[in-house]
Amino acid sequence: MEPPAARAMLGLVLVLLCLQLGEGSIRIPLRKGKSMRELMRDNGVPEGVLKDLRGDPGRKYQPSNAVAYETLTNYLDSFYFGEISIGTPPQNFLVLFDTGSANLWVPSTYCQSPACVNHDTFNSSQSSTFSGTGVIYTLRYGFGDLSVTLGYDTVTIQNIVIKNQEFGLSLEEPSKPFFYLDFDGILGMSYPGVGISGYNTLMQNLLQQNLLSEPIFSFYYSRNPTYDYGGEVILGGAEPQLYSGEVLWAPVIQELYWKISIEEFSIGPSATGWCSQGCHGIVDTGTFLLTVPGQFLSAFLQALGAEESDYGFIVDCSSTPNMPTLSFAISGAQLSLPPSVYVLNNDGVCIVGVESTYVTSGSGHPLWILGNIFLRQYYSIFDMANNRVGFALSA
Repeated sequence: MEPPAARAMLGLVLVLLCLQLGEGSIRIPLRKGKSMRELMRDNGVPEGVLKDLRGDPGRKYQPSNAVAYETLTNYLDSFYFGEISIGTPPQNFLVLFDTGSANLWVPSTYCQSPACVNHDTFNSSQSSTFSGTGVIYTLRYGFGDLSVTLGYDTVTIQNIVIKNQEFGLSLEEPSKPFFYLDFDGILGMSYPGVGISGYNTLMQNLLQQNLLSEPIFSFYYSRNPTYDYGGEVILGGAEPQLYSGEVLWAPVIQELYWKISIEEFSIGPSATGWCSQGCHGIVDTGTFLLTVPGQFLSAFLQALGAEESDYGFIVDCSSTPNMPTLSFAISGAQLSLPPSVYVLNNDGVCIVGVESTYVTSGSGHPLWILGNIFLRQYYSIFDMANNRVGFALSA
């Protein structure tokens, strides 16, 4: 969730949406009266997954060398987050599982910013396993900087327990957007090169402490997410019931972000030629939008007949079914996004879910960010041992 993304624009959109709800806490209550299985079925979870859960109810309780199935909640039809705990006894937090950054941080009692007061905060004095470092660090995000002090403690994700994990305890958080967001912190899942130098990321410790059955993790995002069920992140494995067809593998070309090569980009049946010299794409679960290289955005919007407005790039809702399919050529295959995926209908206002990529690839190649709009369509598998990303059509 760090440099790559449409963070600034997305933060503004989220703030505007939240302001409509008024100041103060905006935590959305879970619906009562239905079981989780009923909620999953109501919200489009494939029946095969429900059968699989019935067939092996103990899979989430596997001991070491395990696979952890973390159910994700959806917020404002954009961010997806799940629960972790830190400390002894455990203190619970909702975190964004973010492949676009590498650091773990949560709000703390050291922080008196409105954004911290409005969220769960970690109290280091109440954890018998906490140790502080006295080091203060600034984490930089597209929508502002975050000040943290670094410490070590036990982190638990479902059945997986990571000992002596470095993490940030916030000292100061910008109100926009953190005050308005319904998750507390961020769990970065990118490469150590974008993390804090000299400290192991959580992903490094998962591997070094031999806590995963396989050195992979994967994401499933529901195409019709709700607050009750948004999808799953699976640590140590992939769930075949959540995708169909073969997995397409794309090698990581720079071990900082999960960055892959894009060979071509097409609008409808016509290749644009924009990637004739090669494009790069960062697979980023911390970005909601699909971001387009800035030099191509005008031509892209013109091809779709979109117009800029206060709401974003809008199109006539009645024309959506006739809009072109977008296609990325990756590892010799076409990964397509139909208009039903990339056009967002918000109470009769139809917005193309894109924004300009405001950072460069570092090599001069046009840079795309494959955010959650893309990842709703494609189940994603992140292979830490072989430095590759897999895609398969979501179930």
